Amino acid sequence: MKFTKLSLVAALAVSAAVAGGDIAPAPVVVDEAPKTTIDGKLTGYYITSDSDASGMYDMFDKDWSQLGMAATLNVNHKFTDSIAMNLGAVGYLNTNRDIPFDYIGEYFEGQPNGAFFNVANLTATFMDTTFILGRQLLNTPMLSGFDWLLAPGSFEAYTVANSSIENVTLIGSYVRTWRKNNTGDNWINLTNIGDGNNWTVSAAYNNDKLSGSIWYYNVDAMDYTQVYVDGGYDFDVAKVVAQYVYTDWNNQDASNVFGIKATATLGSFGLMAAYTNISDNVAGWVGVMDGLYTSSWNTASGGSEGNNFKVEASTEFAGISASASYAYYEYDQYAVNDNDGQEIDVILGYDFKNTDITVIKDMDLNVVYTNTNYGNNTDDINALEVYANYKF
Repeated sequence: MKFTKLSLVAALAVSAAVAGGDIAPAPVVVDEAPKTTIDGKLTGYYITSDSDASGMYDMFDKDWSQLGMAATLNVNHKFTDSIAMNLGAVGYLNTNRDIPFDYIGEYFEGQPNGAFFNVANLTATFMDTTFILGRQLLNTPMLSGFDWLLAPGSFEAYTVANSSIENVTLIGSYVRTWRKNNTGDNWINLTNIGDGNNWTVSAAYNNDKLSGSIWYYNVDAMDYTQVYVDGGYDFDVAKVVAQYVYTDWNNQDASNVFGIKATATLGSFGLMAAYTNISDNVAGWVGVMDGLYTSSWNTASGGSEGNNFKVEASTEFAGISASASYAYYEYDQYAVNDNDGQEIDVILGYDFKNTDITVIKDMDLNVVYTNTNYGNNTDDINALEVYANYKF
């Protein structure tokens, strides 16, 4: 999975690198209004894998690979210094049809080509309070659109964030519809599912050294309520964070998640080790991936009952960022022998901003190799993803 990236019009900013994340409302203060700004990016994405159960297809087989392109155009119009309209349009084109229907689907975004508005909202800021009304990108620990493949998942929501108290941010969001990642212009009306109320409220504290947050989720569309709590402290030589997630499923056993993660720097290397224990039932989350410390590129740890571990090392050399990780998942919910799963990720990225070639200064190139075993006596799946972005 492509790591989460927030846009300028995102309601929330939550980074998995710190407990609770750096949470802040999107500012709309400008020097003058009205004013319109336009930016965007071009994306090319190639993915291939050997996940065909029949064994007929291998990596790089044209019938088991997909190449797609997308253009994202963002328009921000300031009516006043405190009120703005944000539009984000995505157009995409697939170059071939993925015949075996693997985990990507027949096509990126479900169609040979198409377009949709991923973002369409009004933003208003009054003193220390920001309101975002309409289609927006949400990124919270257990409810998130995620940025993977051609465009991030999105929500139609009503969000308010307040930062009146020093180092404290309060957030509330009511969610109406959801466009799942990689589903094109297909919006799910969450208010028509179950009792129809889907919302979250949170409070977060961060003073650089000490950080923490608490989130409450009511997700009628998936039949649960949830409490997420995390906290951490930066000891300079290392940072330690912990999380607890309680999912109260209707008509099922509740789930308890305990997690801890430590990060440190050794020379030019960043190091990370994480552990989570999931008991009684799987956790609940909305999106492709959850915010648990042991989740990986392809695996949401919240679905793996038992003991889960992850280690990672990262560095940068010659302008190339590189990371390698290994994760182990117990997968107790399958209740069969030899059901343990694992994932190995190797991720490389290069940003051309420091090159002398002007035409590609706004471009980045990324390569992701994954080896994933989902447990339950399944075979390993090898996948390669190569994608590039050109921002304008």
